[in-house]
Amino acid sequence: MPRFASARQRAPQLLERLGQLYPHATCSLDWSTPYELLIATMLSAQCTDVRVNLITPALFERFPDAAAAAAVEPAAVEPYVKSAGFFRNKAKAIVGASRLLIEHHGGEVPQTMEELLLLPGVARKTASVVLAWCFGINAGVTVDTHVARLAQRLRLSRNTDPRRIEPDLMKLVPQPEWQNLSIRLIFHGRAVCSARKPNCPGCPVADLCPMGGTARR
Repeated sequence: MPRFASARQRAPQLLERLGQLYPHATCSLDWSTPYELLIATMLSAQCTDVRVNLITPALFERFPDAAAAAAVEPAAVEPYVKSAGFFRNKAKAIVGASRLLIEHHGGEVPQTMEELLLLPGVARKTASVVLAWCFGINAGVTVDTHVARLAQRLRLSRNTDPRRIEPDLMKLVPQPEWQNLSIRLIFHGRAVCSARKPNCPGCPVADLCPMGGTARR
C-alpha cells in the first residue's frame, strides 16, 4: 500500500492486522462488576493499570459497591488509593460518584454516555470503557496515552488533544469496531510502539505507517 494512502484507506487494514496480532486483547483492569470497572477506570487516570490492579483488591473489599463508598467521607477512601496519584481528588470523586449512583440510579451504573458524564471524576474515556466492556455499547473510542500517541504516529489523526483525536478515529471504522480499535492500539503501544523507543524495524504494521520506521520520540 502506498505511503500516501489516507487514514480512511489504511484504518480497516490496521484494525484487521492488529486483531491478528492481539486476538485476545481486552481491558487490562481487574473487575467483576460495572461499579468496580467504573472505579478502577477512574483510578487509572495518570496511573498504570498494573498499579490500579494492586490497589483495587483492598479497596473493593472495603467498598464493594456504591452504597459502601457513599456512606463515608473521602478521607476514609484516601488510604486505599494513595499510591494511585492525585489520591485526594480521586477519593473525593469516588465518594461523589457513589453518592450520585445511590441518589439517581439505585446504586447501579447507568448505561448511557450522558448519564455517566454527570458523575464526578468521569470523562469520556472512563465512560467509553465502562459502556464497552460492561454493556457492549460502543459509544466512543477510548483515547488514552497509547491511543493518542499511535493515532499521531500512524497519521490517523493530526490532533494532539484526545477530545479531538476521538472524533477523528470514530470516522475511520464502523461503530461496532470503535472499542476494538482502541484496545488493539493500546496493546500495540505497550508491545511495540512505545513512547520512548518505538520498535519500528520490528513493527508488523510498519508498511501501514506513514512514518516508515522513522518515528521520533
